[in-house]
Amino acid sequence: MSDASKAGTFQIGDRTVNRMGYGAMQLAGPGVFGPPKDPKAALAVLREALALGVNHIDTSDFYGPHVTNQLIREALHPYADDLTIVTKVGAKRGDDASWNPAQSPAELVQAVHDNLRNLGLEVLDVVNFRAWGNMHAPDEASIAEQFTALAELQQQGLIRHLGLSNVSAVQVKEAQAIAQVVCVQNHYNLSHRDDEQLIAQLSEQGIAYVPFFPLGGFTPLQSDVLASVTQRLQASQLNVALAWLLQRSPNILLIPGTSSVAHLRENLTASELKIAPELLAELDAVA
Repeated sequence: MSDASKAGTFQIGDRTVNRMGYGAMQLAGPGVFGPPKDPKAALAVLREALALGVNHIDTSDFYGPHVTNQLIREALHPYADDLTIVTKVGAKRGDDASWNPAQSPAELVQAVHDNLRNLGLEVLDVVNFRAWGNMHAPDEASIAEQFTALAELQQQGLIRHLGLSNVSAVQVKEAQAIAQVVCVQNHYNLSHRDDEQLIAQLSEQGIAYVPFFPLGGFTPLQSDVLASVTQRLQASQLNVALAWLLQRSPNILLIPGTSSVAHLRENLTASELKIAPELLAELDAVA
C-alpha cells in the first residue's frame, strides 16, 4: 500500500507535513472551471489521500471558483489536527473561465474571506500570495503592497503563515522584509531548472519549496532520457519525475494532483522510489 509518510517530513512554519502532499486543482471541472463530472469520486479522492498519509493539501478558492474548497470542506471537515491546508490568492476567474489578476489589497482581503468561508475555517494555515508575473514565470515587479495587505490579515489572526507563488529571488527578499515567508511555490521540474539557486537559498533558511508543473515542458529528447531511466527502474515517467524532485533537495514538497483514486495511489508510490546515483546523474543532465 502506498504511503505518503515514506517520503519523510519537512516544516511549513510550525506545521510538520509529509513531503508528499496532494494538489486539489484537478478536482474542479474541465479547465479548473465549474463542478466535477463526478462529485462523489472527488470526495473519495480527498478521503483516500488522508487515509494514505497525506497531511498537506494545496488548494485555492479560484479553482472552480470555490469548487475545490467546498469539496475539501464536504469531504474532510472537521479537519484532522495534523492536516495543513495551503491556499493561494491573487487571481480570479472570469465567467468565460479566463484567469485574471486580482491583486489589489481589497481583492486579497476578499479572497482570504472567501477561502475562510468555503473551507469552513476561522483561520487559514497558510496563504500563498500568487504574484501575477507573466502567468507561469515571475517578473521583478514589487509585491510589497500585496504582501503587506496579507501580513495585516495575519496580524488580525485570520492567517497563520504566509507564502509566495510565482516569484523571483528578489521578490522573496522583498516579502521577507515585511513578514516571515514559510514556503515558495514556483514552476520547477526535470527540464525547467531556473530556480536551482533559489531552492538552495531557501533550503539553507529552512523554507519549503513546492514545485508546480512537476512534469511540464518536456521536449522529445528530454523525454528520451526520462523514458530510458523509467524503463530501467520499471516505474512510470510521472513517478520517476516525482522521485527525482524528492531526491533533489530536502526542502522540496510535492503536491501532485489527480481526480482518480487509482492515480492518487500510483502518485504516492513515488515516496518509496529510490533512484540510484548513476541514474540520478543522467536525469540531472537533462536540463
